[in-house]
Amino acid sequence: DIGMPAGLAPDAALETLFEAAAEAELVTDGVIARSGADRDALWHIRESIPEANRRIGSISSHDISLPLSLVPDFIVEGGKRLAQVGHFRINCFGHLGDGNLHYNVFPLPGETRSDHEDKRAAVKDCVHDLTHEMGGSVSAEHGVGRLKVGDLEKYGDPAKLAMMRAIKLALDPHGIMNPGAVLRTLTDD
Repeated sequence: DIGMPAGLAPDAALETLFEAAAEAELVTDGVIARSGADRDALWHIRESIPEANRRIGSISSHDISLPLSLVPDFIVEGGKRLAQVGHFRINCFGHLGDGNLHYNVFPLPGETRSDHEDKRAAVKDCVHDLTHEMGGSVSAEHGVGRLKVGDLEKYGDPAKLAMMRAIKLALDPHGIMNPGAVLRTLTDD
């Protein structure tokens, strides 16, 4: 659903947007749901992506955010940089209105994730280094958790990390609340 000012029809606004984007060669195709069934079918496709990704087996999956104006540049540059690491398929989708991307790197057809085990760290570093260079964050919609603690420490602002640790210490001096998640503290060692 789209929120629109009074008097402006969503379908007409989307059609105008698609036409302008096509003329500017920013898109090659698009679809607008014309009914509840259309909407449900589009959401079914979107909601099936994570399951399809799991079945293929990603080499490295990323939940990143970027300044909105740099998303197209990131997509182009990301593909170029990953080609220097190896040959992969990229599945990139997300919440383009807020700059969040699910940037997933997969083996080529006929290959498996395990064929690229030796490249997983290089793929992750490639994607995260570019994200950081472009002023983005290596953690977006799904947060830091335990898996990205090292990434937060590598790419995070040292002053912000110090502040986060101070707050954590003040609220949890014994390190008993969710230890090891989001950031490491002295009590996690």
